[in-house]
Amino acid sequence: MSRAAAAAMAASYKSLKEDFVSNLAGGEIGEINWVTGVAPSALVLWSALQSRQSFFKPYTPLAFAVDFLLNVCAILLAITLYSNKPALLNILLVAPVAAIYAIPRPHSAKKAKVPPSKQKQTKKAEVENPLPKKPFVTIYRGAMLVVTCVAILAVDFRIFPRRFAKVETWGTSLMDVGVGSFVFSGGVVAARTLLKEQLTGKAMPLSTRLYGSVRHSLPLIVLGLVRLYTVKGLDYAEHVTEYGVHWNFFFTMGLLPPFLALFQTAFQFLPSYAGLAILLGTAYQIVLDSTDLTSYVLTAPRTNLLSKNREGIFSFFGYLAIFLAGQSTGMFVLPRSTSSAASGVAQRKRLLLTLSAWSVVWIALYCLTTNYTYGFNLSVSRRLANLPYILWTCAFNCSQITAFCLVETIFFPQNYKSTDAKAEKEAYETSTSRVLDAFNRNGLALFLVANLLTGLINLTIPTLHIYHVYTLCNQTIGVPVPARRILTLAFGLLEGSLMRRSVISIDDLCPTARIKEDDINSGSQEDNSAEYTILELAPAQRLLAETGQM
Repeated sequence: MSRAAAAAMAASYKSLKEDFVSNLAGGEIGEINWVTGVAPSALVLWSALQSRQSFFKPYTPLAFAVDFLLNVCAILLAITLYSNKPALLNILLVAPVAAIYAIPRPHSAKKAKVPPSKQKQTKKAEVENPLPKKPFVTIYRGAMLVVTCVAILAVDFRIFPRRFAKVETWGTSLMDVGVGSFVFSGGVVAARTLLKEQLTGKAMPLSTRLYGSVRHSLPLIVLGLVRLYTVKGLDYAEHVTEYGVHWNFFFTMGLLPPFLALFQTAFQFLPSYAGLAILLGTAYQIVLDSTDLTSYVLTAPRTNLLSKNREGIFSFFGYLAIFLAGQSTGMFVLPRSTSSAASGVAQRKRLLLTLSAWSVVWIALYCLTTNYTYGFNLSVSRRLANLPYILWTCAFNCSQITAFCLVETIFFPQNYKSTDAKAEKEAYETSTSRVLDAFNRNGLALFLVANLLTGLINLTIPTLHIYHVYTLCNQTIGVPVPARRILTLAFGLLEGSLMRRSVISIDDLCPTARIKEDDINSGSQEDNSAEYTILELAPAQRLLAETGQM
């Protein structure tokens, strides 16, 4: 093949890749809730196995395999094979719980009792952590990261429904709420620093706070610059209307801490992070509606640095509001109850009621802004990160945290009845998936590795033309995410080698499922996940293969 032909094929394939993720309309919020509800359903089954049978203690290779299957592969199945029947997958996950409880508990050795005198000394020596690790928070963040790592690769394959990919302008999708959830969860854990300040009673001056926030932002800014350089240098397919020509998600995350440091001053006048989030989101929406900002962000020509990156720059205000809302949630989720008289049960009930109340508040505000008859008839836009998108993200994440907290409360009551630090640590280890705990502890590193390996796979193999059986096998096999991505690469290289050597022909591989050229060239929005089941090649590649030149 000549260099000119190879360059033409590369340009054509890049265009196909960009069309594949462009001009999408999304799906229904109800379906998204069913799909993401698989994570709490899988946790129900995991919790039943652990609380009733102590299945994950000791943590054997079999326990790891089941842990991975339930908390990673179940989510993968929800967005691929069961994407059209997520309710069925939820039922299949919850159904075995009754059978598990019908099996007698295994007999375990009784723990040696600690003498009362030593027990008192131990309790005195152990100081209760005012910000203990909460299993349901770990699981919430871990599950969110699993969905993120799986989706950013799966979206480049046809087995991933187009309605789950990011919407072009107006609408809702799984990946849209995933972006906001990443920001919201960051706000939840960022509340820990603020709570520590409150506990010590020493508020940092603005200059010190700004210096610390900039220092923490630098790694993210550097990652954003590295991503920008590699994308442009390698001529990687990119969706410009997502963030702009140069902007990317790392820049958004990197700029959040300095701006949040400035908002600490505003907190003195409005002592509620949720209130600040609503105020900022409302002000931003008013500007969008009362000025030409909406049309500028969506349709303006890209003539200068601002217009080239307008989506990333202006949507930042929406993500800042989401982060503030996440901080608001973290402020009452993370700390131990300050009431020494309240029992563990009463404290947990109060937490569940607070979470439920905030979920209702966010849902009500979302309905108010989007309802055609009784509300403001606004549409969700991740591209703008407008007020409906902010409220939807907050409602979704608050509801998810509430669901995880409820599951923990039902299956592991010892978590909120623990009386000392040692008991809390044991309860945490017993009721927390090690797989999700690993995702939570290494969130940023995993997100970076997932992005790098996704880029490597997309540069190495034609993801649009890969066997769906390969796609499924590499993502469902019981190995960590990086290893599954390497497996994808191996399958792709093997397939490419076979095709280049003309060991097998297109018709031998796919006698009854020849791809329609019009579908590929048009960048159809329709969900073709069930249609393309075997190898698919772009028109130019297919022609070369049939003439024996490939």
